[in-house]
Amino acid sequence: MEFWPRTEEEALAAQEVLRSRVVSVRLPASPRTVAGLDVAYDGDRLGAAVVVLDYADLSVRDTALVIGRPAFPYVPGLFAFREVPSLLDALEKLTVRPDVLICDGHGLAHPRRFGLAAHLGVLTDLPAFGVGKTRLVGEFAPVGAERGDRSPLVDAGETVGAVLRTRSGVKPVFVSAGHRIDLDTACAITLRLTPKFRLPETTRVADRACRDLLQLTERHRG
Repeated sequence: MEFWPRTEEEALAAQEVLRSRVVSVRLPASPRTVAGLDVAYDGDRLGAAVVVLDYADLSVRDTALVIGRPAFPYVPGLFAFREVPSLLDALEKLTVRPDVLICDGHGLAHPRRFGLAAHLGVLTDLPAFGVGKTRLVGEFAPVGAERGDRSPLVDAGETVGAVLRTRSGVKPVFVSAGHRIDLDTACAITLRLTPKFRLPETTRVADRACRDLLQLTERHRG
């Protein structure tokens, strides 16, 4: 990438430009493959993982791993700028192009409506959404206790996501569309990817892959 912001002001300006390119549409058909993206940290190093799963049986179709360093300081609301370059590098290494990207983070449920999932979706022009473990913005009414129950996540009068119960009696997750996907489809895919656990299989497999990568490279460095 020829240019990457170096200051908070540059990042905010880039975010504003990219945000205008977000598109919200319904997927024309069910995806054949879905990719989980995650990043783990070890001091000043990071491990980025993209794992592509078959949507029908959730088997792993492809994996790409990258060791890198954060590309931007930690600034609330600009977290994507730390991770996007390494995640893009990992996406470039894939031999199976995924139909949908699923980020461990947020899409429109962001103070400026441009979280990691929206950022990656715009830069790759792939459908993308986020499934967060915790809330970044917004308020919501209590969610029903059964799997599939959901409540709108509302920020400043705008519905920016959904609080979705993926396992009965287990705390919900925060789903938000990023790019080229609508919220209902994002929630439906999330439920398909959570047959046994609270978090999508895409997130679970990618999280394990990037943590294993850091541990393996640390042993080699030692």
